[in-house]
Amino acid sequence: MRNKVRWGVLGVAKIAIETVIPAMQRGECSEIAAVASRDIDRARRACAELGVPKAYGSYEELLGDPDVDAVYNPLPNHLHVPWSIRAAEAGKHVLCEKPIAMSVAECRMLMEARDRAGVKIGEAFMVRTHPQWLRARELVRSGQIGDLRAIAGVFSFFNRDPDNIRNILEYGGGALMDIGCYPIQTSRFIFGEEPVRVVGLVERDPELGIDRLSSALLDFPSGQAVFTCGTQLVPYQRMQILGTRGRIEIQIPFNAPLDRPCSLFVDSGADVFGGGIREQEFPVCDQYAIQGELFSRAVLEGTEVPTPLEDSVSNMAVIEAIFRSALTGAWAKP
Repeated sequence: MRNKVRWGVLGVAKIAIETVIPAMQRGECSEIAAVASRDIDRARRACAELGVPKAYGSYEELLGDPDVDAVYNPLPNHLHVPWSIRAAEAGKHVLCEKPIAMSVAECRMLMEARDRAGVKIGEAFMVRTHPQWLRARELVRSGQIGDLRAIAGVFSFFNRDPDNIRNILEYGGGALMDIGCYPIQTSRFIFGEEPVRVVGLVERDPELGIDRLSSALLDFPSGQAVFTCGTQLVPYQRMQILGTRGRIEIQIPFNAPLDRPCSLFVDSGADVFGGGIREQEFPVCDQYAIQGELFSRAVLEGTEVPTPLEDSVSNMAVIEAIFRSALTGAWAKP
């Protein structure tokens, strides 16, 4: 049995070139074998910069390469499902960026393609593999903060460039799809449940049409989660996990830095000035490297990928329900 999965990358997206490819190249079980771009010169430049042996001038050429076992898909949101399906049909395993689909229906199409082809397909929610989130879930399950009752979060940045794909509605742009998916994913991850109903508020950019400010309340069987996300706000991110006897705060929950340790804080609630807070620090790590390594091991060992499509369907169902609620002004069921 081979000890490495040979990966091909569709496109030269910034996240691929600057973050994911370098991370996966450091893995024991991952090898980046090829990069494809519709512009062969861009593919060649990326390969030269990153030391990747093969450059292709079309995605089809890469999918036809028998020496590529798996594909990383960081294309714009509206291209996730079409090209992931084509990759599966070519016999390639697929790690696709979030949000993996534009709708629940699309996600189910991807599941059908996966099952037909007998390959593995997973969504690139790297936060689920970061030690700080695994520790937060462990603390909650061990009863360190009593009974989990509430989660509150914020995720925001400022970008109003009309040419940026995050601001193009038909490409799946907007706050909820781009970054709101993270507090939804992590709230579901920590509760270990699915919300039974949600309510949402959405404010759209009058020119771009995308949701630039979205907030939601998720009603879980065991408690509630609330979050705000925005693409025209000061850059900020934080998650609070509150129980009956304590609180966990994750300082940099989503864009965990590659050059410094991460911290979470466990608060006993002894006083409002922080007298009951203790810090837990996590050594420098690369959540993208961990994600890639776990996916490659799943391919090699025949085990489950970190974020399977069954989870993706549930996350997308919450996103859809929030949008429905924002339109009707009423609770919606995912």
